[in-house]
Amino acid sequence: MKFDIKEEGKFKYIEEGEGHALLFLHGLFGALSNYQYQVETFKNDYKVIIPILPIFDLPLHRATLTGLTNYVKKFVAYKGYRDMTVIGNSLGGHITLMYTLEEPEKVKAIVLTGSSGLFEQSLGDTFPKRGDYQFIKERTEYTFYDPKSASKELVDEVFEIVNNRSKAIRIISTAKSAIRNNLAKKLQKITQPALLIWGADDRITPPFVGEQFKELLPNAELHIIDKCGHAPMMERPGEFNLLLDQFLRKVYQIS
Repeated sequence: MKFDIKEEGKFKYIEEGEGHALLFLHGLFGALSNYQYQVETFKNDYKVIIPILPIFDLPLHRATLTGLTNYVKKFVAYKGYRDMTVIGNSLGGHITLMYTLEEPEKVKAIVLTGSSGLFEQSLGDTFPKRGDYQFIKERTEYTFYDPKSASKELVDEVFEIVNNRSKAIRIISTAKSAIRNNLAKKLQKITQPALLIWGADDRITPPFVGEQFKELLPNAELHIIDKCGHAPMMERPGEFNLLLDQFLRKVYQIS
């Protein structure tokens, strides 16, 4: 689907629909298209917002988890959103947690799927391997249970990022900062309802990570989707959307 991308000052984002605000945050290699199935499903009943996180645009010294969290804070303040459900995949889940810890009064509920913040398989010394398209293709497919979920368009996007020195440096800087920011000792402070949706075959943040989040977050429910990898909202959108819809109805008391 084609998105109507709004641009106001330094912010680029999509905003579709009216109602309670759903703020979706993408991951390190993510893009607006990661949530295309959620936009179409939820824009009829909610205000669906997806900011483009400036992962590749921040000055190098601010290319960190904290830098991205501060960006989200400024964006939310600029738009005046409140009573939000914040939904994050992978690094976007980590930012969701950081943001909620810093501005809890603006967050009604959170949704994490394949989130970092406790444990994730690091990029390690296998990244970046510039110029090797097959390697990038295999690493992108590794994200999913079904390798066919890694479209050529998605592989091409990742390949372009890895072969752009400026972008690659910022990816590494951000990934390292995420590993440093372990939130295990802080999660008990997040008392909002939390929905955890995990892929049973997630090899980046395996299911035991979802189970740890459930133990540490005071008000969390965990759902594990079979035959699904690190991005349930992309690979199993029907099941993901059903779980999200049921959760939102409880949070906002919609019959």
